[in-house]
Amino acid sequence: MLNYLWAGMIVLGILWGAFHGNMAAVTDGALESAKEAVTLCMTMLGIMSFWCGILKIGEEARLIEAMTKKMRPVIRFLFPGIPEDHPAASYISTNMIANMLGLGWAATPAGLKAMEELENLEEERRKGDKAKGNKVKAVKRQTASNEMCTFLIVNISSLQLIPINMIAYRSQYGSVNPSAIVGPALAATAVSTLAGVVFCKVMDRNWRG
Repeated sequence: MLNYLWAGMIVLGILWGAFHGNMAAVTDGALESAKEAVTLCMTMLGIMSFWCGILKIGEEARLIEAMTKKMRPVIRFLFPGIPEDHPAASYISTNMIANMLGLGWAATPAGLKAMEELENLEEERRKGDKAKGNKVKAVKRQTASNEMCTFLIVNISSLQLIPINMIAYRSQYGSVNPSAIVGPALAATAVSTLAGVVFCKVMDRNWRG
């Protein structure tokens, strides 16, 4: 859908420029935007490579493992249905840590692995329900599990302590104080995450009820 939306906006802009005789300005704008896009990508590539490297060093030094253990109470509260020491919990913790540091791109691989493990967990439950003859639960679990939905919402709301991406964008476009976004971003993501957690808990209680 977004592809059609963006394509429509581009075509509309070109037609509007042609109708008003501003095709030269449209061409100049397209070339300048392409130049800015390449420059921004190179800037973000350097920043993300640096922070992904820091994250990898943390993994090798077992810092991520230590932080994951510290986050177990949070994971247990958000995902009470995940068994103790299940691989999904580790991937979820890594994803949340990367998001807190503003490393959205670095969080993606852990997020995909977490979803994969949650899907495997749901498949195990489904087989167990079928073995027990519990057809009602088996039918209900044809859709995403509560843990999958909760993880998706928490991942989207994404509490950020250091919004690296936004700081990089602001720096690229000449902001006087790029890090000024830290406070507002922390407040906004804290509120969105809290709202997401409350929503998940309410919906989970209604589903179980």
